[in-house]
Amino acid sequence: MTPVTEAASPSPLPPPSPPSSSRWRAGRRPGEDRPRGAVGGHGAWFLVLPALIPILVLSAGPLLYGILLAFTDAQSGRTAPTQWIGGLNFRDLLHDTLFWESFRVGLVWAVGVTVPQFLLALGLALLLDQNLRLRWLARALAIIPWAMPEVVVGIMWRLVYNPDAGILNETLRDLGLGGGRDWLSGLATALPAVIVVGVWAGMPQTTVALLAGLQNTPRELHEAAAVDGAGAWRRFRTVTWPALKPIALAITALNLIWNFNSFALVYVLTNGGPGGRTRLPMLFAYEEAFRYGQFGYAAAMGCVMVAVISIALAVFLAGRLRGGDDT
Repeated sequence: MTPVTEAASPSPLPPPSPPSSSRWRAGRRPGEDRPRGAVGGHGAWFLVLPALIPILVLSAGPLLYGILLAFTDAQSGRTAPTQWIGGLNFRDLLHDTLFWESFRVGLVWAVGVTVPQFLLALGLALLLDQNLRLRWLARALAIIPWAMPEVVVGIMWRLVYNPDAGILNETLRDLGLGGGRDWLSGLATALPAVIVVGVWAGMPQTTVALLAGLQNTPRELHEAAAVDGAGAWRRFRTVTWPALKPIALAITALNLIWNFNSFALVYVLTNGGPGGRTRLPMLFAYEEAFRYGQFGYAAAMGCVMVAVISIALAVFLAGRLRGGDDT
């Protein structure tokens, strides 16, 4: 009888080697190579440079030069060299009542334009989001003010407000409501008249942003809310507004900054008059620099405006980040 031999047990496999730290940090599995054409950290800077250089030359460079100019006594037409005077311009600025009055006018202008601009743009966006006939034509007509340069808008509205032959006064005369009022020269009507123009000129941009948010809202949510018996107001409050809220906050913050920095529209309409009732901070800085030649003092005004806008933007971003963490 042949003896039965016992089968030899297989030898244990060696444990797998851990992946190298470089491959683990790169997010690749062991054995995977870098994709062909991938750019490393140093090479990525060369791809960013074409976009970074114009920003540094056209934005950061002039900003730094303006900050340095604010600490000098730079003036036009001087033969003496420019001298470093420290914070003297800022000290004079603190006691300049005309500047702070222009700052107050700028705040009134920014808020007075931004709030009605947003409300009217929201209503127009809700209307353009409906299934209407010739909706494409209505959308095209709605963005016409946005396509017009501010100088052209200012000249056009000066003709509308003309006291003798303007469309507004002619319409008021035909309706028996008077007429002949000089809207842009009256102390009580100049700023409201300019605010109306600002709302009309900036509303299309806000409308386009809100309309994009409405079109990204799923239709199923509205249909489900309608099936549950929710009316139009409740659907807007529970479905539409939560989807539009991030866009609304962002576009409102940007509009406040843009409107506070307005220059061309008000310059063409009133040139800051009458009696400084429409003199915005940018107009005041422009006059100090190019009418009176006080470049250093005007640069100090610009620094104050940049600081105020930066603080407001930081507060807004902090609130957005805090809100994002809460959700």
